[in-house]
Amino acid sequence: MLTQGTELVGEFAGSGYRRPPHLVHRFDGQVIHLPDLLYETAKSLERHQAMATKSGDGGHLLARVAQELTRTTGRTFTAEHVAFVLDNKLAPLGITTRSDGTLADFAKVEHPILGLRHRAALVSEQATWIVAGIFAWLFRPLLVAMVVTAFLATEIWLFATQETGLAVARVMSDPGGILSMVGLAMASAAFHEIGHAAACRYGKVRPGAMGCGIYLVWPAFYTDVTNSYRLGRSGRLRIDLGGVYFNGLFILGLAALYLHTPSPVLLATILLINLEVIQQLLPTLRFDGYYIISDLVGIPDLFKYIGPILRRAILRRPPEERLQALKRWPQVVVTIWVLAVLPALALQVGIVLFRLPQMGTTAWATATTLIVNATTSTTPVLSTAAACVQILFLLLPLVGVLLILWQLVNMVVQLLRKRCGKHAARAQGSWHGTPSLLLWGAVATVVAVGLAYLLWTLSRPAVGPSTDEAAVRRATGTGPTAPWGTPPAEVRPPTNTAPPSGTTGVGHGRVTLRNPSRATAETHAASGPSDRGHRTPTATGRTLTPNSSRADAPNASQAPPEPPGKDHSSDPGHSPEGACAPLMQLPLIEVGVLNICP
Repeated sequence: MLTQGTELVGEFAGSGYRRPPHLVHRFDGQVIHLPDLLYETAKSLERHQAMATKSGDGGHLLARVAQELTRTTGRTFTAEHVAFVLDNKLAPLGITTRSDGTLADFAKVEHPILGLRHRAALVSEQATWIVAGIFAWLFRPLLVAMVVTAFLATEIWLFATQETGLAVARVMSDPGGILSMVGLAMASAAFHEIGHAAACRYGKVRPGAMGCGIYLVWPAFYTDVTNSYRLGRSGRLRIDLGGVYFNGLFILGLAALYLHTPSPVLLATILLINLEVIQQLLPTLRFDGYYIISDLVGIPDLFKYIGPILRRAILRRPPEERLQALKRWPQVVVTIWVLAVLPALALQVGIVLFRLPQMGTTAWATATTLIVNATTSTTPVLSTAAACVQILFLLLPLVGVLLILWQLVNMVVQLLRKRCGKHAARAQGSWHGTPSLLLWGAVATVVAVGLAYLLWTLSRPAVGPSTDEAAVRRATGTGPTAPWGTPPAEVRPPTNTAPPSGTTGVGHGRVTLRNPSRATAETHAASGPSDRGHRTPTATGRTLTPNSSRADAPNASQAPPEPPGKDHSSDPGHSPEGACAPLMQLPLIEVGVLNICP
């Protein structure tokens, strides 16, 4: 007997398998793949169960199911065979009850690799359905073509004619601008999720709840689009691209507002949303790009094919049964994806491990600079809030790296424990519990050494004086290398006062030295070139960190110089502000083919 709320969906449309599996939607929202025999059994059971409920005769239900299976499959089935299928195959999956009518403890699905684990629904399924209906009309083909054309024209105009780098520099020097930009980026991320839900409703399937969670370590929005498996390939691809499509609509709205009010916050936000779109289209993690490839080839979970493909491509072993079940062209696409993505992920992890101490040092120096700027600013509330937001986005990637490394180490330890447990069971002695203790001790030692090295790197003083200190020493002649009795020096600004084109006037200082042992600094504001130049902040990943003083800084104490040794190429700020784990699909449970010997 089928469990209450379980629905038989039908054949998986656009499948990449040689024999398309059938889908069952369990009462808890889980979608399960079933082979032909198990699906026919569940289908026959559903039909005869409805007939037995109407007639009130359920005593021979299993016998009637066996007769129908014999007629449809051409193989002989008895009531005992049907009871075996129910008790050992369908009931453990939660699709049916046991043959005696009791409910079995069905298997819970493990979290997929690099999946969204910790999440909480913020918008109910009913509310999501209503919100999706408001925007579903935006997916009409003619309107989509017009929006895409307008988006491309707007992008070309913005990046060809507008100074986006200067706009980012001005926003990053204003705490209020930083908070406004982050708020708009988070609104764009939420609108991204509405795009997935609206695409579901346009395809006549019901979207699930929308909410937020933690993806790896970054805060993320999500939309439950598990019902997209009911659609064909084109419908699933429309849902995958719906979020990016709505990001384009959001950019068009900001561009129209920018034409009316040319604010640098709007221009910097457009650049940030473009970076978010690029990140969403990457096929490495479970973002939109990954689901686009997955739905294009018709294979729900690509990560579980990494092992079989590596064993075949590298170890030259015969293809496994799971790999042979795929069609030819999906098998080629998945192989290319594995051989391209896996080295990229390994390279990224290696670079992060190699530069982790430097990333920690850079994050510490940047956080210190942000705190100093906030405490000396004329707007302490906004500056403190902006500094807290930037420090959070600086620390999240470091915490994420440590958590990912811990998960990898834990996975390796579990694998070694299984292998060592087999050898320990054969030995049958007091040695039984020792391998796990040794492994955990080795892991603890490695972690302790890594933390000690990181702390030593953070606490190590910089070698030699800073750039500003060295300049003062050269000017005063009081450095250790200056000869005794060096006459006073006077540092003046450059004589060329022609202002460079396109730059903002910044303050410069004049230092007059009347006595070698005493220096008096006089600072004044002027319009003209500065010997430090005007640098554009570097945008690395998703966090933008200012690396130049404000152009309108009233004094030097409010614009501290950039920390020495800061390497923007290794800026750890690779965290999406309000990033969206594009889709949240429950992983499919696949059941192998069942052979019954009557």
